[in-house]
Amino acid sequence: MIVRKLRLQRGWSQEQLAELSGLSVRTIQRIERGQSAGLESMKSLAAVFEIELTELQQEKAMNDKAMSDKIQVSAQEEEAIEYVRNIKDFYTHLITYLLVVAGLFVFNYIVTPGYIWAWWTALGWGIGVVSHALSVFEVVNLFGADWEKRQVEKRLGRKL
Repeated sequence: MIVRKLRLQRGWSQEQLAELSGLSVRTIQRIERGQSAGLESMKSLAAVFEIELTELQQEKAMNDKAMSDKIQVSAQEEEAIEYVRNIKDFYTHLITYLLVVAGLFVFNYIVTPGYIWAWWTALGWGIGVVSHALSVFEVVNLFGADWEKRQVEKRLGRKL
């Protein structure tokens, strides 16, 4: 999470960070999602961000009080970053849907102009896009945080 925060503070994309650090985009994605990284990868990122390696590794050493407070990720920041990632994922889904469905309609018109079968794909996938939007923008929040909390308490047999 710290790598993501530092990257966003500088306004860099994952691709730009990968280019600057000499790492692959996939490695950057894995590190930002909390998976462990090798020492050389962490050294490379620390050099790019111009910070000490120990500051970058503070997620692994949460008990170390000597870490700098300026790069800690608060729960509120983490939640905001997750929310923005979900919105980005939705817009990516929507754009993909629009491009593919438009391409299918063009293909449908060229191959079989008498029968428009592309509507079925547009309808089926469209339901998925609408469901994604309702989930991301929390219009209908059937399985939100309250539901999760109730389920955990039910499983534990006690309040959290």
